[in-house]
Amino acid sequence: MNGNWLRVSPDELERAKADLGWAYEHAMSARDDNSERWTGTDRAWHGLDFLLDRLGFEVPLVLGAESFVELPDVEPDSDEMFDFLENLEDDWGYGPPSYLTPSQVTVAASQLAALTQETLIGGVDPQELKLAEVYPQTWEEPGELAWVAHYLPGVQTFFAAAASDGDAVICWLD
Repeated sequence: MNGNWLRVSPDELERAKADLGWAYEHAMSARDDNSERWTGTDRAWHGLDFLLDRLGFEVPLVLGAESFVELPDVEPDSDEMFDFLENLEDDWGYGPPSYLTPSQVTVAASQLAALTQETLIGGVDPQELKLAEVYPQTWEEPGELAWVAHYLPGVQTFFAAAASDGDAVICWLD
């Protein structure tokens, strides 16, 4: 299970809203080409999300703030949600993608710029992540928090470039 981001222009975001099939092909092509417009956080996505949330981040940059697909108003782990996702055409691996608007990307980039790896994981007890059942649930192993933190410089660079270019960001797990 890997976290992914794709930078898209506002026009590409509008196209994606109208045609998620096109967006999926565009995203896979960027990832396969290792384009600078794509980046990922491997299995560290959930740990990064937990740590940023713990710091009070305003924008849910890992999972996105806006939905392409309207999800049913049911419990996330319910049979109803499972059935919905099982029959979803726009499943990119672990559900549909979401996105951040250009203004949300700008806020995220600004908050990220102020972070250091030390700030991200400072004072964190790995047991917090274990108790919260944060994927990949290997937090008792030495170096796991540092492994998540090592993604921060790349994430900062990616979001700074997206903000500078006025891009939106498509977010998904696969």
